[in-house]
Amino acid sequence: MFSVTDHLLHVEGDPLPRDIDAHAVSALLAHGVACRAPVCGAVYGTLLNDRAALDALGDTMHAAPYKAPPKAPILYLKPRNTLAGHRARIAVPIDANTIEVGASLGIVIGRTATRVPAERAFDYVAGYTAVADLSIPHASVYRPSVRFRARDGFCVIGPALVAKRHVPNPDSVAIRVDIPGKPSFEASTATAVRGVAQLLAEVTDFMTLVAGDIITLGVPHGAPVAQAGEEAVVTIDGFAPLVVSFTGASQPNGESR
Repeated sequence: MFSVTDHLLHVEGDPLPRDIDAHAVSALLAHGVACRAPVCGAVYGTLLNDRAALDALGDTMHAAPYKAPPKAPILYLKPRNTLAGHRARIAVPIDANTIEVGASLGIVIGRTATRVPAERAFDYVAGYTAVADLSIPHASVYRPSVRFRARDGFCVIGPALVAKRHVPNPDSVAIRVDIPGKPSFEASTATAVRGVAQLLAEVTDFMTLVAGDIITLGVPHGAPVAQAGEEAVVTIDGFAPLVVSFTGASQPNGESR
């Protein structure tokens, strides 16, 4: 069993995360601290869970070899090497010019969840966090590529885990990505094909999620891209902003400031 009372923040250099209030989180972040991911369980991304993403595929959804839109959640794993925290510095790989900054709501599991009915799904949620689900831009949508999605530091989480009591309606929160010099990207979890409860019900029907695991609600369509030398700020309604900067390939991936 895993629970959080308020906001769980793991400041870089501290041995363990702290469960503190929003004011204390803001005060620490205002001093420019870097953070580790607040939790370190398995992280699963959800693909094609955005209505606009499905609409953009148009008739290709009905072409071979699939011939129909997905009938169940499409998941991919963000392995341990991808995990990074607030103010991470991520190297743009030498074989890519840009990195897609996919902002998503991360659902943090509070206790072992197997075949959970939708009406009880929130009983298994400890809280929520912002996830910058990074990837190298690519065309494949049905078969998530490890090469494009699992580079070092390509899953930036935080800054904090927010207790679920602070997020009364996770199916209607605003998402924003700001990259200086570019138009802001704005989206909402309201465009998800499957909301939080339905997603957890369908996923736990075929696999078990355990305390500390994260499953994302999915990246909204049209996510912006960043280049080396740029910084992205991911904001979810009421959450402290998550900051990630991008460097040239000569710097280590996921290195904190």
